[in-house]
Parts: sequence; structure tokens; C-alpha cells
Amino acid sequence: MNPAQRVAVTRTFLEIADPADLRAPTRAPGREFELRRVSGGATSRHFYETIGEPYGWTDRLTWSDAQWERWAARVETRVIEVDGEAAGYFELEPGRGVVTLAYLGLFEPYQGIGIGGHVLTAAIRRGFELAPRVQVNTGTLDGPHALANYEARGMRVIHRRSETQSLERPR
Repeated sequence: MNPAQRVAVTRTFLEIADPADLRAPTRAPGREFELRRVSGGATSRHFYETIGEPYGWTDRLTWSDAQWERWAARVETRVIEVDGEAAGYFELEPGRGVVTLAYLGLFEPYQGIGIGGHVLTAAIRRGFELAPRVQVNTGTLDGPHALANYEARGMRVIHRRSETQSLERPR
């Protein structure tokens, strides 16, 4: 893709409001993983930039260190580890009566091996510990299995919208 190109994106907003609706994957994860809570703006920035690059995550690339620190103080960040190596991350942003799964991503070598659904299940369970509803939004530039994974876990579509997004990365 031309980095300066603007592309059409469909953004899908999903929600789950009852822990009983959460459906865990039926098959075991392809690799064992652990979740480790971390903090700090530099950590959030690192995962956002590296995991988000192939998916056009550009809206926060111009953030200052102070903005990243404020973000990190507001969210709960978990690193996904496989054999002691960082495989990805997720961030939960608590709000009034709702937790937003702000980001969830796996590095490419860990995609498609059967851990994404299990990580998402763990993220939603943790979200329910923080609030009675968990929501997320995903776009057509995100991983090809993201929307199906959210729906397979029991999340329901509450809204869709079309927008254009710049893929230009700040210098």
C-alpha cells in the first residue's frame, strides 16, 4: 500500500454484557502462553508501533512520551508470553460501567497457531472483573480473523460505520 494513501475502512463495534455469553475456544491453544501485567508508556508505545504497523495503526504515532505515560496510567496492559518471549499484548481501558478492549495483537509468528481465541477469552474475563460490560471495535485493516474471533467469543455487533483512514506514518 502507498503509505500516503487513504483507504476505506469498515469499523465494527462489538459488546458482551453477560459473562454467561462468553464462549471459550473448544480446542486447546497451539502453544502454552502466560499473561504478565506490565506498565509504562514506553511499553505501550512499543507494542502499538510494532504490532500495529502492518494494520495501519497510525492515530497515536505522533504522541509524546507524556501522552503515552498518561495512556499507560489509564489502561491495564498485559503482555502475552510464549516460552518466555513476548508474543503480543492487550490493553483494557476501564470506563463508566464498561471496559474497552483498546488493543489486542499478536506478533506475526504467533498468529494462526490457536492462541488468539484463548487470549481474547482471558482479556474478556478480566474485563468482566472490572466492569459489567466489555466492548471492542475492529476494522477491516485489522487481522483477518479479528472480527470472527470476537463474534466466536460471544461478542455481538452493536454498530458499524464506514470511514476513510490515512495509512501515512509520521516521520
